[in-house]
Amino acid sequence: MTDNFTPGPYAAELAAAGIPEHMHDWLGQYGVGALVVKMGIHFLEMSPERTVGTMPVEGNTQVAGILHGGAHVVLAETLGSFAAGMHAGPKRQALGIDVSATHHRAVTAGTVTGTCTAIHLGRTLTTHEIVMTDERGRRLSTARITNLIRDIAP
Repeated sequence: MTDNFTPGPYAAELAAAGIPEHMHDWLGQYGVGALVVKMGIHFLEMSPERTVGTMPVEGNTQVAGILHGGAHVVLAETLGSFAAGMHAGPKRQALGIDVSATHHRAVTAGTVTGTCTAIHLGRTLTTHEIVMTDERGRRLSTARITNLIRDIAP
């Protein structure tokens, strides 16, 4: 952070989501997104190669009382998209073009951790694998996301 840095309108949101201060300049005018806030996603590590975040089960369940399958996908897509955006760099953006998930085990309480690992970091495409685990380290789901990297129009 430089001495000239002025916090954007989302500074409190970024801090609450665990976004490192050195990334506030990049995200300060955009925040982390309403869905990330609503789902309670919190970032623990952030880089193009590896991004880790958590999400509570409570508040994100389906009618049977288990974590909603779509919540798994929201966590996966969030982690993969942030990782791809960091890889894209300034004046470029990452756009998700494919996401898939396989659910292995249900969870009814606690916190889910998503660990996003780069499979391919190219000039125009990135692919990440995201593994969601419960508090005991058991694999709950495995997802994969591919993002298109493109220049932002001037």
